[in-house]
Amino acid sequence: MSVDEEEEEVHVAEGGAPSHHPVAPPDELFDISTTVDPSYIISLIRKLLPITQLDSCTFGGVDHSNGDHKSGMDYTEEKPVLHSDGKKSPSRNESEVMDMRQQIDEHGVPAREEAWEEYGCILWDLAASRTHAELMVQNLVLEVLLANLTVSQSVRVTEICLGIIGNLACHEVLMDTIVSTNGLVQTIIDQLFLDDTQCLSEASRLLALCLQGNECVTWAKALLPDRVINRLLWIAENSLNPLLLEKCVGLLLVILESEKGAAPILLPPLVENGVIKLLIGLLDFEITLLTRERSPERLPVLDTILRAIEALSTMNDHSQEISSNMELVQLICNLIKFPDKMEISESCVTSAVLLANILSDVPNMAFDMSQDLALLQGLFNILPFTSNDAEARNALWSAMARLLVKIKETEFGTLRLCQYVSSLVSSCDLFEEDLLDQGPDCADKHEISDADRTKSNSTTTALRKMVSILNQWNSSKDIPRDKDAIEEHRPDDAAVLRMLELCHKYI
Repeated sequence: MSVDEEEEEVHVAEGGAPSHHPVAPPDELFDISTTVDPSYIISLIRKLLPITQLDSCTFGGVDHSNGDHKSGMDYTEEKPVLHSDGKKSPSRNESEVMDMRQQIDEHGVPAREEAWEEYGCILWDLAASRTHAELMVQNLVLEVLLANLTVSQSVRVTEICLGIIGNLACHEVLMDTIVSTNGLVQTIIDQLFLDDTQCLSEASRLLALCLQGNECVTWAKALLPDRVINRLLWIAENSLNPLLLEKCVGLLLVILESEKGAAPILLPPLVENGVIKLLIGLLDFEITLLTRERSPERLPVLDTILRAIEALSTMNDHSQEISSNMELVQLICNLIKFPDKMEISESCVTSAVLLANILSDVPNMAFDMSQDLALLQGLFNILPFTSNDAEARNALWSAMARLLVKIKETEFGTLRLCQYVSSLVSSCDLFEEDLLDQGPDCADKHEISDADRTKSNSTTTALRKMVSILNQWNSSKDIPRDKDAIEEHRPDDAAVLRMLELCHKYI
């Protein structure tokens, strides 16, 4: 071992950097604590420089021919590079850049892109950490990514760039920097006009994140042009890829839920260009697919569409259009009546909330729906899936109460009455578990909020109507009409008594 090598080894052992990683001046040392060596992150950023900038061997207007080296992005990293003969050059000087250019020429652009993709994916992962993300932004990763988005012809490179920026956008502290990077906002918007599924998915994800940040108005205005609005709707309508459809509708959902940010700006043109009709059409398509076969990858799509429609149903300017759409009402009812709800539980809960909103706007629908015993049973079966969502549970009880009070049990024949009683009795365990979750004093009217009072009123109204139906059964069950048919559905007397006791306990 030479003297120089021994000195370098001692230097590394004492905690210094190896000779090809020169230590930055004290005033330029990083004040960010990170689990990854900052110089490694910087080296990865440098490796993402577009080929055109690599050829010029400059970044940020700095000429490296004089051999001066600075910290951050203004110095050329002195790291050994393997050439085709397996030998290493000690530093990245002019001859090294020529060798790198020669390597690109010999092996072709795909080899260069493959290496770029590897480095980009590492940064994509690192950007999920706020500490790493801040370090990356301080070292001009946004400028590097913008340069790649501007000149790259590779959809994979574009996807990775958007993915990295998407992870950076997860950190609110970096939103201002992203917006203030000259040309970046418009360049990201332009990516919506690509035809690559993965790029469009990442662009939609990125925009959804940005619309939830403190610069949401800036992004909303960037999306405002008609060509962009129409492009978003076109992607949602024509996408055959479940992930892209989920991300695109998810972007629409973020807009709809941003009451003080994006919604006032973007909702009018979206509605004008048919977003409501589009969402209902997408829901119809997804439910049709669901009846044929259940594809797990499409379930998030179904739920996202329903959440978007549910968001519209809560808006004063658009709730009537939602509630009066009979095609939508029928689709919602069909989904609630779906037999096996375990896999689509979230969608069923959202459907129940949507139905409650519809019945609130159009109460006249309740009578016809109350005659649909399968719909009532479907609502009962959704109860277990609302245990962790108080608002959804309240909406579900509201929907059940609105339908139950429309039942005219005194006008029912014995067979029809028997069917309703059987449905109630068979759901006794569901009611009991839910009422226990609400607490034994859920009907206590002392010191409760308006929301709790509404919940209590809906629950009490529903339970009182159940008692009325059960009492009507007890008073008419022995009438000898349709005896054979009744015996097939006749509930056990003990079960009826148990259901009555449960109702009285919580009234």
